[in-house]
Amino acid sequence: MARLYPFRALRYDTSRVQMEDVVTQPYDKITPEMQQRYYERSPYNLIRIILGKPEPGDTEPQEFLPPGEQAHNVYTRAAETLKQWRAEAILAEEAEPALYGYSQTYVVPHSTEVRERRGFIALGHLYDYADKVVYRHEQTFPKHKSDRMALFKATRAYCEQVYMLYSDPGFTAEKLIFGVKGQGGGASFDGRDTRPADLAVTDEYGVVHRVWKVTDPGLINLIVTAMADKKLIIADGHHRYETSVAYAKERSAQLRLPLGEPLDPDEKLSPSHLPVPPFPEAAMMMTFVNMEAPGITILPTHRVVFGLKDFNTGEFLAKAEPFFRVTPLASADLQPLTASQGTAFLVVTRDGNYLLQAKPEAVREALAGIPTRQAQLDVVQLHSILLDRILGLSQERITQLGNVHFIREAAEAVEMVRSGEADEADVAFLIKPVTLDQLRDVSLSGDVMPQKSTDFYPKLLSGLAIYALD
Repeated sequence: MARLYPFRALRYDTSRVQMEDVVTQPYDKITPEMQQRYYERSPYNLIRIILGKPEPGDTEPQEFLPPGEQAHNVYTRAAETLKQWRAEAILAEEAEPALYGYSQTYVVPHSTEVRERRGFIALGHLYDYADKVVYRHEQTFPKHKSDRMALFKATRAYCEQVYMLYSDPGFTAEKLIFGVKGQGGGASFDGRDTRPADLAVTDEYGVVHRVWKVTDPGLINLIVTAMADKKLIIADGHHRYETSVAYAKERSAQLRLPLGEPLDPDEKLSPSHLPVPPFPEAAMMMTFVNMEAPGITILPTHRVVFGLKDFNTGEFLAKAEPFFRVTPLASADLQPLTASQGTAFLVVTRDGNYLLQAKPEAVREALAGIPTRQAQLDVVQLHSILLDRILGLSQERITQLGNVHFIREAAEAVEMVRSGEADEADVAFLIKPVTLDQLRDVSLSGDVMPQKSTDFYPKLLSGLAIYALD
């Protein structure tokens, strides 16, 4: 079962700070330029905790140092900063446990369409994938997990959320938090507000983030109960989730407490009793979004490959031709790609632009050893045939050498190749996005996609709430 908990969040005191000055995008989406802007925006910007700047003389994390040697690095500074902000009441703990309704209103990139994505923030119990409660959809990078582990141990806090998807055609949580429309069994999720938001923040992309605090125990228990039978799919935050599971197991052994979910006998005694984790590290902060609700947007993540030895456009296309129909294009405009049926890529090199459209039979034969759900995905065909078979870039080599850039904006990917910069970029692969149905089917079947297969937009804002373990 999916176990959820309310929590007493640490939140910024809005009488002391302007929220726009202290919140950030998720750590793994922050460029060095963004990091500097956040540093300059406010001395209380969350960047100082989630992605601090290295300094000369920094040491390894504490656990890697000889006995008696004290660490000093981005992680220890993050811990001291968090401690100081709590002491100054810049961050204050809520008076009572709560769940938080969360809305994001945004314009879909490269369009004029306005969407609103709604969900709620709570603690989610940490499960192994083998428990078949939480499912992943893509592979992860080991380096990112070791970085987050060092931060979690130093700060003893989760400052960012994992974005979880679930399915509920009845829109139970949305109705309880945001209201309903219609009559009788026809009631459905409504876009209107039943009360003003407790907090509204506009980020640097023009996305409006709003938060509603829910403290009524009866309402919280209704939401928690409604979520108990749900399967959860990680949309964003695989590294944070897997790191948190590892930390929970470590603390479970240290505390000699089971990570499983022991039945709390008090829960059945009173509807006002709220569930709690068996120990603090057994849960982490998550945002739960219903896949059946409107407002979910998945963008493509394009690939730029650099550092190839003696890359030759003609040779590459000749090797690709048995699997893909190759059509030269006058420009790198995305229209031919988006208009194409089936699997297709727009390939950009310094010699030209080419639309590659899959030859289904040839691709099916080449990917015979891959589960059908995966083999049908554009991103899997890209990695398995074009990157691995033709360019010699296996998933292991990509992870080790880091010679693939993952880029959201097609124009940026094209410019990296055209300019000859970015460590001599050789070729860009512009792709179509994975669909929500494809993601659901692959995840729930136990399969995974390559790293950076999806780009959910917009990102969850960091700093709206913090889960402190102490």
